[in-house]
Amino acid sequence: NISGALCISKAWPGMARTIYNDHKRFLETYLTPYPGFFFTGDGVYRTSEGYYQLTGRLDDIINISGHRLGTAEVEDVVNHHVAVAESAVISYPHEIKGEGKMLDFLPLKYLFWGYGTATLAAELQELISKKIAKYAAPDYVQVTHAGWSNTLAA
Repeated sequence: NISGALCISKAWPGMARTIYNDHKRFLETYLTPYPGFFFTGDGVYRTSEGYYQLTGRLDDIINISGHRLGTAEVEDVVNHHVAVAESAVISYPHEIKGEGKMLDFLPLKYLFWGYGTATLAAELQELISKKIAKYAAPDYVQVTHAGWSNTLAA
C-alpha cells in the first residue's frame, strides 16, 4: 500500500519523444524529475496485492484563498460517496478567492439516478469538509445523468 508518481522505465511504441519547438521543456518535464524513468505526470496508488490505481494529475492544483489544493485529492474523497460513479474537479475565476472550485461531470451510479442534487451537494460538502478541510468544499456541484444535467450552487 503505497502512493507515488507513475514513472515508466522502458520506452514503448507511440510514446512522446519531444515537444514541438521546445525539446528542452520536454526533457525538463518528463525525463529530469526521475532520472532513468519517463515521468507521466500522474499519481498512482499500489495496493498490497499489486494492483495499481491512477489517482490523477500531480500538477493539477487549484489555489483557493492562498491554499493549494490538488484536484485529485478532492476527487478521491468524492468518489468514496456511495452514489458517485466518478468525478472531476475544475476551477473557475473567483473575484474574492482567486479561484473557486466546482465538482463537474459527476455521473451517479444507475441505482442512484433519483438521488436529489441538493441532498448530494450537501453530503459532498460535508464529506470534503471533514476529510480535507472546509475551504476544500465545492462552490458548485453539477450532477450528470443519462441525457440531462443539473447545476446547483452549494
